[in-house]
Amino acid sequence: MPFLAATLSLYANSFSEGTDRFSALDWLTNSIFVAALVSMIVLLLARKATSTMSLVPGPTQNLFEALLEALYDTLEGIVGSHMIRKSFSLFATLFIFILVSNWFALLPGVGSIGWGEKGEYGFVVEVPLLRPTTADLNMTAAMACFFMVMWLVWTLQEVGLKGFLNHMFGVKGGLQGLIKYLLIPIFFFVGIIEVISILFRPVSLSLRLFGNVFAGENLLVTMIGLGKQLGFPEWLAYLVSVIIPVPFYFLELLVGVLQAAVFMLLCAVYLQLSTTHDEESH
Repeated sequence: MPFLAATLSLYANSFSEGTDRFSALDWLTNSIFVAALVSMIVLLLARKATSTMSLVPGPTQNLFEALLEALYDTLEGIVGSHMIRKSFSLFATLFIFILVSNWFALLPGVGSIGWGEKGEYGFVVEVPLLRPTTADLNMTAAMACFFMVMWLVWTLQEVGLKGFLNHMFGVKGGLQGLIKYLLIPIFFFVGIIEVISILFRPVSLSLRLFGNVFAGENLLVTMIGLGKQLGFPEWLAYLVSVIIPVPFYFLELLVGVLQAAVFMLLCAVYLQLSTTHDEESH
C-alpha cells in the first residue's frame, strides 16, 4: 500500500497538462497506468483466493474456482484436450483482464477527471487522469498481436511447418490423381486469401473490443450531459444526469462481459482451426 500511494503521488505530480503521458516517462500513458492498476487488482484478488486453500472454500476462493472451471470446460470444448493445457492460462488471463478493465472503466472518475476546458455544456475533459485501458487501441492491438504470436508458436508445435503449409495451401478432401494437380492452383490461391485473413485477425480483434468499449464510454458521457444539451434547468439537468445513465450502466456491465468472452472465444476458435489435424476433420 505505501508503494501504491507513492506511485499515485508520482503519477499525479508528473502528469503534464495537455498530454496523456508522463513528462519524465514518455512511454507511460494514462491507459497503461490503468492497465497496471487493473493487473494489480486481479493479482491481489487471485492471491487472496489462493493463499489459504480449503476443502470448504470461502467466497473469494469459490468465485475463482467457479470462474476458472467454467472457462476451462468451455475452452476445452473448443480447442480440444490436446491444446487446453498449453493455451488455458493465456485465454483465462485475457478474459479476466479484459473483463476487469471493462468494469473498471465504469468507476466514477475514470475518464471524467482530468484537464480540459469549459465548453458550451460545461467543463469538457480532453486529457483524462485515468483512461479506460480497453478504450485505447494500442492496448487492444497489443493483446491481439501477442495472441497471434502465441497462435503461430502453438500451431507450429502441434502440426509442424510442413503440416501448417499443407493446411494453408494443400489440396483438401483427399483428392488423388489428375484432379489433385488440376486443383493445386485454385487451393494455392485460396491459401493466399487465408494468409491475408490471418493477417487481418489482430486488426479485427483489436478494433472490435476497442470500438465497443469506446462507444459505450461515449454513450455514457452523452447520457450524463443530456439534460444540459437539451437546455433543461440546472436542477433538472442534474437529476437527468443521475437517473438517465443508470440503465446504460447495467447495459455496459453486460457488454463488458460479452466483449471479454467474444475476444477470448474468437482466439480459441482461431487456435482450434489451425491445430485440428486433417484426419480428425474428415
